[in-house]
Amino acid sequence: MTYYDGDDEVVPELCGVAVMGDEEGGKGDYVGLPGEEAGDWDGVGVGTPRRGRFRKWRGCAWYWAKLIFLFGCLGVLAAACVKWVWPYLMDNDVIPVLNWETTTFSPPVLAVLVVASLAIFPSLLLPSSPSMWVSGMTFGYGYGFLLCISGMSVGVSIPYFIGSLFYHKIQGWMDKYPKRASLIRSAGGGNWFHQFRSVTLIRISPFPYMIYNYCAVATNVKFGPYFLGSLVGVVPEIFVTMYTGILIKALADASHDQRALSAPEIVFNVLGFLSTVAATVVFTIFAKRKLKALQKEDEPLQE
Repeated sequence: MTYYDGDDEVVPELCGVAVMGDEEGGKGDYVGLPGEEAGDWDGVGVGTPRRGRFRKWRGCAWYWAKLIFLFGCLGVLAAACVKWVWPYLMDNDVIPVLNWETTTFSPPVLAVLVVASLAIFPSLLLPSSPSMWVSGMTFGYGYGFLLCISGMSVGVSIPYFIGSLFYHKIQGWMDKYPKRASLIRSAGGGNWFHQFRSVTLIRISPFPYMIYNYCAVATNVKFGPYFLGSLVGVVPEIFVTMYTGILIKALADASHDQRALSAPEIVFNVLGFLSTVAATVVFTIFAKRKLKALQKEDEPLQE
């Protein structure tokens, strides 16, 4: 830093610069800023604040201590769930439902029920995950995916056309909450590909998809990019939910047979679960970043 004296001459201002002492003492002193306390600087060359470094290391250690404590508590909670809660749920809820399902409905009837529920539930704002679980448990990834994508193709279309009947009311609601609606409004501008990409990212992001089904038409998104973008965007959700159902069935079978999972089964299930969680997090972060970028691009156009 510098300042100007009375003669307009630039004079450097020294901050924490050590001044070497005489030969007898062997120690120097330093020129400090007002408000500094002794011992805040190392006293060698240009000083480094000791207190600042101590606070930094203390904050870092405290952060890692809290993180380790949090993961420790989560580990204990997970172990307790696996030991006591999970067997109870398996024996009293999951296994009876699976037995009732397999003895009451044949596979063709279950296929019709899965498609029908995925087509109707989004319009009623009901979750579709149980239907995807059943699809994965009964039909596996191949046929299960075809059933899910067929049902959801109808499930995302019906709310779009119902929302068109309440176009002005939905727009009025979006005008009352402009910040919340700015995310889905960004999908309504641009060309066909821009709308398709925006709808796909909204489906992958954690935005409530059942609400977007009704609000999409009020953002002036055409049905073509909305439909195709919705189908592409729900693919990760379908596979994640089906995998969850298959994992639940595998654990239920092991609990019903009173046997423990083998080492390869444990490794496969753990790796599969971790991969599923990691993929979900990566897709969500990627979609949120892309949506923010699209919002910034569309802000000048909306203004």
